[in-house]
Amino acid sequence: MAALPSNVHVSRHPCLQAKISQLRSHTTNARDVKTLIHEISLIVACEALATVTSAAEGPKDQTPIGFEYTTTTIEPGTMCIVPILRSGLGMVEAVQTMLPFPVPVHHLGMYREPSLLTPVEYYNNLPHHVPNAAADAASLAIVVDPVVATGGTCTAAIQTLREWGVKRILVLAVVGAEDGVTRTAQEWPEGTDLWLAAVDKELTPKGMLKPGLGDVGDRLFLTIGK
Repeated sequence: MAALPSNVHVSRHPCLQAKISQLRSHTTNARDVKTLIHEISLIVACEALATVTSAAEGPKDQTPIGFEYTTTTIEPGTMCIVPILRSGLGMVEAVQTMLPFPVPVHHLGMYREPSLLTPVEYYNNLPHHVPNAAADAASLAIVVDPVVATGGTCTAAIQTLREWGVKRILVLAVVGAEDGVTRTAQEWPEGTDLWLAAVDKELTPKGMLKPGLGDVGDRLFLTIGK
């Protein structure tokens, strides 16, 4: 495998490697696909968030037996989760589980045009999603998309979030293609980090990873053969 950009991080966790192997299997049913996506996302999110957040002192509180202590919160204080529809929905709960407080979830709907494999945006619910709206933008946007194939969709999401005014982007994925991951990482290298459980070498002519996971959205929502 060629050297990946320095802002790409591929987990070496043995449990992740075993879970990815289970997720690849064509015999894994929709219920188990959902569970595996959640568990893999939880581990990836744990590793990734440790690098982009920091502990900060909060207000005073008391323990149940009356001792005072200083609470701990995290920075940055303004974050959001941005799932790429549909399959990104399968990763949202894992990120919410890791964070110590609720954050907004802003959905981006994108699909790949079949002949050219270029991204087409069909839904965007970022608040005031226009240029120069930085006052409304989160400091950290956590983009969740299980598969980075050509990189076109993630790259388009990064462009949209930069226009919105975010200061930093964290892309979390289950698996990506080497070329697509590199393309995504190079879109805004000083402001973006990618964390993945695994990277595959090749894409099929139809833009699917090889060996890959199949269509994760179809597997999650039982729409195979649509």
